[in-house]
Amino acid sequence: MTIKFNRISLQAFFSSILSTSASVLSGLFLVVLLASNPLSAQEKVQALDENGAPMFKVDPFWPGPLPNRWSMQQVTGIGVDHMDHIWFLNRGNLAQGDEIGGIGNPPRTDCCIRGPEVIEMDQEGNVINAWGGPGYNSTWPTSLQTVIADRDGFVWVGGLGAQDSIQKYTREGELVWDFGHRPPEGVTLEENNQQTDVLPRKGRFQLDQDAREIYIINWKRVLVYGMDDGEFKRGWGGHGMPLSEVSNDPIAAYEWDGSRPPEERQFVPDLHFLEIATDGLVYVGERGQNRIQVFQKDGTWVEDFYVAEGTPGRGEGCGGLRVTEMAPCGSMYKLAISKDAEQKYLYMADGTNNRVWLVDRQSGETLGSFGGNGRYAGQLHWVNAIATDSLGNIYTGEVEHGKRIQKFEPVWE
Repeated sequence: MTIKFNRISLQAFFSSILSTSASVLSGLFLVVLLASNPLSAQEKVQALDENGAPMFKVDPFWPGPLPNRWSMQQVTGIGVDHMDHIWFLNRGNLAQGDEIGGIGNPPRTDCCIRGPEVIEMDQEGNVINAWGGPGYNSTWPTSLQTVIADRDGFVWVGGLGAQDSIQKYTREGELVWDFGHRPPEGVTLEENNQQTDVLPRKGRFQLDQDAREIYIINWKRVLVYGMDDGEFKRGWGGHGMPLSEVSNDPIAAYEWDGSRPPEERQFVPDLHFLEIATDGLVYVGERGQNRIQVFQKDGTWVEDFYVAEGTPGRGEGCGGLRVTEMAPCGSMYKLAISKDAEQKYLYMADGTNNRVWLVDRQSGETLGSFGGNGRYAGQLHWVNAIATDSLGNIYTGEVEHGKRIQKFEPVWE
């Protein structure tokens, strides 16, 4: 018996087979793709608490111990680079004897020794680079405060010592450029918010790499210099006032009663952070006022808002790292801005209340916090540094006797 095929039916038959095979192959490819990159089809969504605050959890095993018997010291600054590597300052100028008992021949104790002051870690918390410290070069900062790893592969550090300045290094620790603007050695400068040539305490700074500018907070002002030549460009005081109107007199103390400090048009020292959002807004934190002032890059004032406003801001009874018999004052220590497209949140480290406050950037409303005073994982003691990466992790650094860096991961729905 001869079987006859209709030509059109035969073509349809083979077309159906080819179409089915292509669908199967496409499905298999999609499965493989999703397995290798589970976020490609649907982005993760971070869980929010009942007040709308993003939720985080501590990674208690991050990082591991430092290598080479290095002692973890005051973590005064943290930066995250374009590879999501974590750079932090391991400032050791207040190391206790038992923390560096491994120094000497023979050593008094098995552990530890003073390690480098600039350390780079990968996402797993492994040290992959380290350098710097007393004697590293003749101008190494004595009181390190800020570290920034820029997108061009350079690392910037600055300190608050009398002769400290801002320095630019290669990733391997080779000095490339020094900002200078140091006062004469041995000379103590009186507050002068009008002169811009020599600057004490210029270790709190931020970079605007698109405009090639350095923003420095100093006394009661913001100063902007060229990032390549160190030339002064512009500056302003509180609420955008010109430098000529900035007072050189101390801001008066106030009698704390649990409410916010009295209103003040001037900046209220210490100015503790300056951060720049991708939309061009500049955020300046006043530790003596529990206040953040927001500006445009030209110094135009935008708004104020307070965080933990009832915290004692300044005056009698305020301690610090060198006056440890009294608690510190002021809620403004360091700030990080979330790296989502909208930069929706501000993460503010508060070393007085030992919390990280979670603030809605658009409204200035405090949504919640995490931390709390203590030495267990997830608690904080004198938190003085904070940064975030592109994956949503938050890194905190502690000084005084806290002396550690911690990682807080987003809680996903």
